[in-house]
Order: sequence, then structure tokens, then C-alpha cells
Amino acid sequence: MFYNNNMDGVDKLRLMGQYMNSEVTDTMDYHLAADSPGCQPQGKNPSPGRRMDTHSASVQKEKSFPIHFAAMPGGKRIALLKTALTTACERNCNYCAFRCGRDFNRQTFSVDELAKTFMQLKQAGMVEGLFLSSGIAGGGMKTQDRLLACAEILRRRFDFKGYIHLKIMPGADKDQVVQAMQFADRVSVNLESPTTLRLQKLAPQKKFLEELLAPLKWVEEIRREYPAWKGWNGRWPSSTTQFVVGAIDETDLELLQVTSFLHKDLHLSRVYYSGFEPVSGTPLENQSAIHPLRQVRLYQSDFLLRDYGFDFEELEFSRSGFLPLEMDPKMIWANNSLRDCPLEINKADYHQLIRVPGIGQVNARRIMEQRKCHFIRDEADLHRLGISVQRAAPFILLNGKRPVHQLPLQFNIPSANVNNIK
Repeated sequence: MFYNNNMDGVDKLRLMGQYMNSEVTDTMDYHLAADSPGCQPQGKNPSPGRRMDTHSASVQKEKSFPIHFAAMPGGKRIALLKTALTTACERNCNYCAFRCGRDFNRQTFSVDELAKTFMQLKQAGMVEGLFLSSGIAGGGMKTQDRLLACAEILRRRFDFKGYIHLKIMPGADKDQVVQAMQFADRVSVNLESPTTLRLQKLAPQKKFLEELLAPLKWVEEIRREYPAWKGWNGRWPSSTTQFVVGAIDETDLELLQVTSFLHKDLHLSRVYYSGFEPVSGTPLENQSAIHPLRQVRLYQSDFLLRDYGFDFEELEFSRSGFLPLEMDPKMIWANNSLRDCPLEINKADYHQLIRVPGIGQVNARRIMEQRKCHFIRDEADLHRLGISVQRAAPFILLNGKRPVHQLPLQFNIPSANVNNIK
């Protein structure tokens, strides 16, 4: 491996940027993913009305430069610097560009150097927040100390009050997790795989229960047991995780079973599914990338579990444990549960309405408000409320009558074997 630290911070960021794309956290926003037959990742463009100076715009054209537009709670989007303290790593994960056995030009920041570089970018109007990770160098605890030191410099020396997302390193202890939660708006631990056995194939040096799941449990314990005023800005941060999907033989059933636990018991704000893409110089370099629709179906199912009141048992999987690709999971459930017992749109409650395809959370609230004034009479009323009549019609009644609708076209999946898809 080759190290080069005789360059300025911006040049280091540019070289690091090409390796940060696997971290989809904060920058993948599948908008309304639970209620559409297919969806595209959002959040890669600046929010409307955001002014970007000429230099900042030119930086965006360089794909390697690690500035991404992140979706924040409430829909706001910010320019986020996504980087690492070092691309050196002592672990040898089979899929990772940072793995110690891979030969490439590695970069390392000092804590002060990265903090100063970030503030320079912020003062230039190029970034508003920071996503900070690192390769593991000198053990998880030592690496975590460096991440904490960088965050402390930003908060206390530079008085930065904007968004910081800090990674929790494998091997960090609970006191370090508490400190991270006192500096960050969000913390995360990448589980990578859904079980110990699956993780052994992906990252054989990592310990699923002790190094990855335990810190996520500590985060929830801290939020539950410690006073909120001790957290950053008077509240404890949100938490997320990320799975690598399609690198090994994990199933959607395994992933979503763990996801259900993470949402219900550990109250994670988001679970991210990073579609595997092979990296040269790794043991999995000849492994095929996943079909992108698998990623979409996982997000749709995740949102059903998190936001739409669905239980894990209500999701449908193939015999091999994968979500059907030819139809979104909400439509599958509705076909099985509502087609013969449609809901009366003027009587159903909010939790029933959001289960209907074509009716999302916003639409359901609009229906509830509309009904305070008068009943919804026909398809035109549904259209005015922003509801997809084509999707909703087979599963609802309007004053006892089914709305008129056309039969949907067959949904084809080009170049995909739905019985053997990763």
C-alpha cells in the first residue's frame, strides 16, 4: 500500500471521495418508496432555491469530490461532506475498498487538519454538514478517540453548530458512544450483514454481536436512561445502520427480520441498504452487482415496517427468502387482504387508509381533513387530494361503490430472474 500525506486537505478529500460512495447513509432518500411500484433514489441534487457559487458548482461536477446532498428530517436538504479520517485499515473485509490487503493510494488526515479543512469548505459556502467515518487504525477504541477529538474541535474550538453524523467504530466502548452522542446529531454503526454467520463471509474479522449490535443497543439505552439535556444541543441523536446487500447469500427475509427488530426495539431512524458493487483488488471483485430493483423492494418493505404499521409477518417472500420483484410489497398485501374486502374511503381510519396502495401518509391525512367538511364522492375528489386512483381503486369503496378503473398493465422486469435474484 502507498501513503501520501504531503498534500493539502482538499486534494486528500478528492482522492478519498471515490471510496465513500458505498456509504449511502443520509444521502439516499427513497421518497414515498412504500407506496409506488418503483422508485428512484432522491437527495442527490440541491434543494430548490439553494444558491451555489461558481467554485462550489465546479466541485460538484467532480464525482470524486465527496460532497453529497443529504435529506434531513422535515425534507430539508443540505450539502454534506462525506469523508474519513483515514483510508488505512487493519481489517480485511472481503468487499471493502479500505481493506488492509488492497493496494491503493491511501490518505490520512490529522484531527486538526480535517477540522480546519471542513471549516474552510463551510466558510466558502460549499458544505453545511459533516459525515465522518474512518478506517480502523490502531484498534477501534483509538480510532474512535480520533473521531471524537475531531468532533470536539469543530463544536468547541470552531463553534460549529451544524449537522454532524459520527460513525461508531467496531471495538468502541460505551463511554465513547456517550461522548459521540454528546457531539453528533446522528450516530451509526454499520451492521453490514443480518447474522453472525453471514458476517463471517463478508467481514470475517468483525464480531456481529459484540462489536456491531452492542453499540446500537447502547445508543438506545443511553437515550432511555440518561437525561436528554446531556446530549448534543439538549437532545440525544438519532441512530441508523447500513447493510451491504448482494455480496453474499443473505436473503431479504433475514435482512427485514433484523430490520423489524431494529425499528421496534432499538428505534433506529433509518436502515440503509447499500447495493453491492464489486471493488477491484478484493476477494469479491468478480461478484456481480445486485439488480437495483432488489434495493427498491427492501426500502419499500422497510418503510412499511417503520411508518405504515405493518408487521414483519405481513410481508410476502418467495420460498428462497426473497421479496418478489414484479410487484411492490404494499400492492401484494392489498391483493391478498383488501381486494375482496375493500375499505370504505369515507369511514376507514388513518391506519387503515395508509395501507391502501396509492394512499400515502400525506394523502391519508388529507382524506381525514376532507371528511370533516364533506364526504369524498367520486374519483375527481380523489384526484384533487393527490391520490393515485389507478392504484387505490381495486381496494376502496366510495359510498358503497367501487371506483371506475382500468386494469393495470403487466409489470415486466427486464434482465432479471425473479426466482434467483440477489
